[in-house]
Amino acid sequence: MKLGVVGLPNVGKSTLFNAITKAGAQAANYPFCTIDPNVGVVAVPDKRLDALAKMYDPEKYTPTAIEFVDIAGLVKDAHRGEGLGNKFLSHIREVDAIVHVVRCFEDENIVHVDGSVDPLRDMETINLELIFADMETVEKRLDKARKNSKSGDKRFAAEIDLLERIQKQLEAGKPVRAMALAEEDAAMVREMFLLTDKPVIYVANIAEDGIGQPNAMADKLYAAAKAEGAGAMTICAKVEEELSELSDEEKTAFLAELGIGESGLDRLVKECYTLLGLISFLTAGPKEVRAWTITRGTKAPQAAGKIHTDFERGFIRAEIVPYDTLMELGSMAACKEKGLIRSEGKDYVMQDGDITLFRFNV
Repeated sequence: MKLGVVGLPNVGKSTLFNAITKAGAQAANYPFCTIDPNVGVVAVPDKRLDALAKMYDPEKYTPTAIEFVDIAGLVKDAHRGEGLGNKFLSHIREVDAIVHVVRCFEDENIVHVDGSVDPLRDMETINLELIFADMETVEKRLDKARKNSKSGDKRFAAEIDLLERIQKQLEAGKPVRAMALAEEDAAMVREMFLLTDKPVIYVANIAEDGIGQPNAMADKLYAAAKAEGAGAMTICAKVEEELSELSDEEKTAFLAELGIGESGLDRLVKECYTLLGLISFLTAGPKEVRAWTITRGTKAPQAAGKIHTDFERGFIRAEIVPYDTLMELGSMAACKEKGLIRSEGKDYVMQDGDITLFRFNV
């Protein structure tokens, strides 16, 4: 999974990126300090894997991973090439979802590119740039489809109808992801790689002394996100940066002191999994404990194919124990003794936390 971290200059996105990836992207008090996208791959926190590792003491411990891409800040008229707009737009096409950082705190020492802090205006600035870029893409495809339709080929009529509906949505200043589309139309839209079709999580970046306090700016951000069907959460990027420098024990104590409970990274990962409809199944044994990410609704043979194509090709069955059942009984032997290891076939839909052994023959 690849997530693009975006936002206007000086909203705290590079600080957040530094914190969650420890990749050391430069964070400075001036626009465009991040010119090329910085990339950091982070392990997805999963307490279930930790528990399985204690049980099996495996040779390898392999969590699933998320790739974060810190994309250069953009300004108004980026779709026309202002600032680093063209680079921004090309890099954003490559990600699965967008983490849009919006500043929700005042600080006279940190310059705002527009001279004042206004989260709704900042959201709109970036969203309009993405809308304008999508309008250009749609117009080109529409011109081509209309020319092709003159040959009498009826399949272009459906494409023209869809593109015209998308065009109206964009002209109304609304993202494509907010459209109600039939599955066939949604599949066509995915092939267009439209920027406003990508799932978005808005991150309200608040000040350190604002943790646990009411924040009218963040409230406005949440309301706007809900209206367009996007996710939203609050993070203090500065605190996350401080947390990234601590040991696990110090981090736990610091989080307890702040009354947060879990880090922003943990919450962000959960939000992204929900947003993209992802779950994890687990494999466990003395050689390796590992998490595998799949789309919710994936059937057992296709999940097996995530491990190796031979597993899918020669799939016989999946032997499954839910994670909670294993933890309750304490061992696979105990689960087997009680007849709680299920044998599932090709039509079984995988569930989050399934501990799985695939049987196959090639």
